[in-house]
Amino acid sequence: MDLDAAVANNGHDTARKLLKAVEEFRTYVENNKGFIPNYGERYHAGERISTGLVESTVNQVVSKRFCKKQQMAWTPRGAHLLLQIRARVLNGEWETTFRQWYPGFRPCVAEGIAA
Repeated sequence: MDLDAAVANNGHDTARKLLKAVEEFRTYVENNKGFIPNYGERYHAGERISTGLVESTVNQVVSKRFCKKQQMAWTPRGAHLLLQIRARVLNGEWETTFRQWYPGFRPCVAEGIAA
């Protein structure tokens, strides 16, 4: 269906809404194409294509910490910062980041770590 023509000819509200949604989706994909994985390539390379287990675990931990009855509840900002740090630890970037923040941190113990 040609949405532009449908909107121009009929002016139907439904076609106009659909056209707007499709245009927003196209803009999103264009702006984020560098971050959208190609699951076909990942599958053929033998890489994981599902993050469901990890996402489920993160959701359980975060929802438990956001609970009002929890003694040490997180704020949304605190949870965001914690997840950023955790990602840097998993990517092996944490020590380098920490050294940028605190130049007097202990001497490098492993090769390849920039001081």
